[in-house]
Amino acid sequence: MEKDIHHLKQIAKEIRKDIVTMLTESGSGHPGGSLSAVEILTTLYFKEMNVNVEDPHNPDRDRFILSKGHAAPVLYSALANKGFFDKEELMKLRKLGSILQGHPNMNYVPGIDMSTGSLGQGISTAVGVAIAGKLDEKDYRVYTLLGDGELEEGQVWEASMSAAHYKLDNLTAFVDNNGLQIDGNCQDVLNPMPIDEKFKAFGWHVINIDGHDFEAIINAINEAKTIKEKPTVIVCKTIKGKGVSFMENQAGWHGSTPNKEQCEQALKEIGGEV
Repeated sequence: MEKDIHHLKQIAKEIRKDIVTMLTESGSGHPGGSLSAVEILTTLYFKEMNVNVEDPHNPDRDRFILSKGHAAPVLYSALANKGFFDKEELMKLRKLGSILQGHPNMNYVPGIDMSTGSLGQGISTAVGVAIAGKLDEKDYRVYTLLGDGELEEGQVWEASMSAAHYKLDNLTAFVDNNGLQIDGNCQDVLNPMPIDEKFKAFGWHVINIDGHDFEAIINAINEAKTIKEKPTVIVCKTIKGKGVSFMENQAGWHGSTPNKEQCEQALKEIGGEV
């Protein structure tokens, strides 16, 4: 596993660089919650999920749905580094005519399984896709990523109740628990805590991990695959803006983008030894 983790760390570094540079170029977007989810998406796309860039619509592929759709930059970079489209497209983020808009669009971007952005709808769709997998007797797994601020949406809990009711053991949700949302500390805005106990009460298998620890993420995914007749949620303790010192744990970087000087500083920090 040590060799795998070293490789994943190298990819994560490139994804962080992409996030900073594409958002600097676009002048619009969401760096904080993109940077906090890098290790999760790196593990899914470069270690775990059965996806094929040559056959992106294969009915047997695993599915990933970014429920916190505003974190599109981390998904776009993962897809580009995986080979779904040319990395040059990343520098066209949010530009007129670009396929890469502010939120993922499955109609234009190869590798996107669902258009998302309205919080709560991603996990709801993931539940539907997981039900379809059961009905079609397919072996694919469905993964979705939520933000902790997103848990304030009632629709999340309707979907969660349905997932447990239908015993969707092919569904694994990640919660990016970085503690901050656009208006500040999640606990001050509308307290979603305790996240793990809420999901347990709704009938989910719950795993708590450090969301920046590749070994912990890999082990949690493997554990989820052993659970039968209930969905799994992996609650990931993360740092908003992870990897960029002046962005870390700062709610102001939820939807603000760096200028050229800040970009250069961030790239120097990210480019250090792994």
